Amino acid sequence: MEDTSTGTPPAGEMGYEQARDELVAVVRRLEAGGSTLEESLALWERGEELAAVCRRWLEGARARLDAVLAEDGEGPPDDTGAADGPE
Repeated sequence: MEDTSTGTPPAGEMGYEQARDELVAVVRRLEAGGSTLEESLALWERGEELAAVCRRWLEGARARLDAVLAEDGEGPPDDTGAADGPE
């Protein structure tokens, strides 16, 4: 079902890329300024919804990767993001 006010689907029905692209557009509009307070608040709320959608997609992707790594006996990578160091 589409949001009749914007012509876009509800955030919960969006794929990651669609939510990310709309979130980028929302941020650009907010950064550009010129919106009324009411418009800015509506944009901010939409941005929060879109960010939550993106977060859920990324968390789901991480869980799937961790599951595959666990099946392969490799276990999930550490959360530091750092390499193991020089060999």
